[in-house]
Amino acid sequence: MIYKRSSALFAEAEKVIPGGVNSPVRAFKAVGGTPVFVKEAKGAYLYDEDGNQLIDYIASWGPMILGHAHKPVVDAVIDKAKKGTSFGMPTEIETKIAELAVSMVPNIDKIRFVNSGTEACMSAVRLARGYTNKDKIIKFAGCYHGHSDSFLIQAGSGAVTFGSPNSPGVTQGTAKDTLLAKYNDLANVEALIEANKNEIACIIIEPVAGNMGCIPPKAGFLEGLRQLCDANNILLVFDEVMTGFRLAKGGAQELLGIKADIVCFGKVIGGGLPVGAFAAKAEIMDHLAPLGPVYQAGTLSGNPLAMAAGLAMLEELNTGDVFSSLAKKTEYLHKGIAEVLERLKVTHTINRLGSMMSVHFSEGQVVDFETSAKGNNETFKTFFHGMLNQGVYLAPSAFESWFLNDALSYEDLDKTIAACEAVFS
Repeated sequence: MIYKRSSALFAEAEKVIPGGVNSPVRAFKAVGGTPVFVKEAKGAYLYDEDGNQLIDYIASWGPMILGHAHKPVVDAVIDKAKKGTSFGMPTEIETKIAELAVSMVPNIDKIRFVNSGTEACMSAVRLARGYTNKDKIIKFAGCYHGHSDSFLIQAGSGAVTFGSPNSPGVTQGTAKDTLLAKYNDLANVEALIEANKNEIACIIIEPVAGNMGCIPPKAGFLEGLRQLCDANNILLVFDEVMTGFRLAKGGAQELLGIKADIVCFGKVIGGGLPVGAFAAKAEIMDHLAPLGPVYQAGTLSGNPLAMAAGLAMLEELNTGDVFSSLAKKTEYLHKGIAEVLERLKVTHTINRLGSMMSVHFSEGQVVDFETSAKGNNETFKTFFHGMLNQGVYLAPSAFESWFLNDALSYEDLDKTIAACEAVFS
């Protein structure tokens, strides 16, 4: 494929934007080459600045669960924009989306909207600390909860892509309060709790990891975390920025049957606009200002365009059976790619849960950051660029999950499987 226009645009961007991008993973540093610049998108397809059509498997990193430019969402945003884009005052639509979200998600009474998943996770941890009067948190190596200082300790995803998970600018004072655990290793978490008795405010985790590839929790792992938290007066925080309203109406909590104390949202809840949220039972949420002493604010939080997009998206997801449809499509793609790779004797492991999956070019199971990092990155580069040349756009990093959208047809999936065969043949 030809990418002359994208290459020219990237050269221009590098002059005025650090690295030419506003989020590092877009820069293609992990795979080489020049980023693809998108002109527009519709349904399951991206159309780049050179006129190429690409089957999309990132769905804007998750939120486009129903496909790009989904008419009810677009119409809602246009209608709301005509009435004003921001007021800095309360609006009825904020309450409407809050009521709907609370009705869809188990174990929450109240929700606070913010502007990103990073904000949601940062605020959730502050709330957990304020509620418990304890300072330390446990996070898991390879899990990414945004770029707040507390989380940039073996962060996964974009940070791992550059080989520097401990970012300069994060102070030792901040880092000392973040304890690193090993994903899917309950004994490791138990040892950390024992060594830091009565000091841990919360455990924050992606219930299904998506930033070291897609890594589902082992049987009993989340249940064990819930028991450890209950026994030690620790809050369990689920970062459902990726999984919320994607794996089920009620997210991973519903699908996996585990109740978290605080839940963070993003991606789908904004319908493609920049939105995040965090939610919990009233007892915890009422510690937030203006009711309680834990301060959190945002001038544009709950702005009407974002709320309109999010409400239209959640209303669509609350009817029908999108989640079952997506899970079937993802299973079909998984089986098709696995058959090709096995037949062509390509070493691989494929992880999948619901509409999330990832292909790891490594032997054995991929269950945590350490096993994910063993993947053959050179093979992944070949795979990524080969698929791109076949008209299939994957995440430009081996450490990212794929996100399927329901606009994908089985013909699209068959084309993707055929593309995989062409690459490795």
